Amino acid sequence: MDELIDIVDENGNYTGKTCLKSEAHKHGYFHPTIHVWLYTSDQQILLQKRALTKKVFPGLWDISVAGHIAAGEDIKIAATREVKEEIGFNILPENLSKISTRKHMVKHPNGIIDNEFHHVFISELTIPFKELKLQKEEVAALKLFPLETILHTKNYKNLLLPQYQDYYSFVYKQILTAIA
Repeated sequence: MDELIDIVDENGNYTGKTCLKSEAHKHGYFHPTIHVWLYTSDQQILLQKRALTKKVFPGLWDISVAGHIAAGEDIKIAATREVKEEIGFNILPENLSKISTRKHMVKHPNGIIDNEFHHVFISELTIPFKELKLQKEEVAALKLFPLETILHTKNYKNLLLPQYQDYYSFVYKQILTAIA
């Protein structure tokens, strides 16, 4: 779905300009996004399998929830909205712990230029797994993995992206601290 998003500069500062997501991806404009990593108290991590219709990384086991922030939308509100839309979990903004903002730049073979600032959150999954509801257009499947799985992505086929292992290790440590 094409949506209106804010444009930020190469340092993540809002420019006051907006454009459609498709235009940002065509021209490589920087824009804000959210990543939400959901974990359980018994050290499991919820991952989603991206729908096969996705333009980038179709069928990849990925972050619990990720998405774009609409133009003018509060970052935490965007995170709660995306969690509700993609997996049917009503999470309160105060239950999200922001752990970083991550600059991400990648050119995909299909021409999409993803220049994004990921606002990264962690939160505990506080409802039973079976109550989650997939947004079929975005999510093919959900699965709980042992938390340490994200430290060993090279050992699994189609699980996260091994080139971002430093990021996953950081998330792992933050979750362990939150559980403790």
